[in-house]
Amino acid sequence: MIKPVSRCLLLLPALALPALAHAAMPSSAVSNQVSVAGIHADMALDATELEAVHLHLHHVINCLEGPAGKDFDAKAANPCHGMGAGAIVDAKDEPAVESNLLLALKQAEQGAHATTLERAHADAQQVFKLLQRH
Repeated sequence: MIKPVSRCLLLLPALALPALAHAAMPSSAVSNQVSVAGIHADMALDATELEAVHLHLHHVINCLEGPAGKDFDAKAANPCHGMGAGAIVDAKDEPAVESNLLLALKQAEQGAHATTLERAHADAQQVFKLLQRH
């Protein structure tokens, strides 16, 4: 027969699981902004003109950095307006997520400055893959 105290101790790990699962997942603000950024990375992949690839990659940058970001381009629009302060800013308490988003940002910046459609598409593909991790 299990004593009441022992029974409580057996339940503790089960009660902790939802909290641990929540801690491993990005916040909804981060998830929403990453989702929109991923859509624009995909749109960049589908674009047939270099200018269009650049535009969609700027949308990715704007979603990742937010309006206070050093490379935020208001002329390119912000498809994540009102969703948060920028996915990277909002992920500051989630180091693994933040690190991955910084890699995606660097790749998006490279693609936004690429001089050939092929190079821009290659960068957009890497951005898309990095954003799919969320």
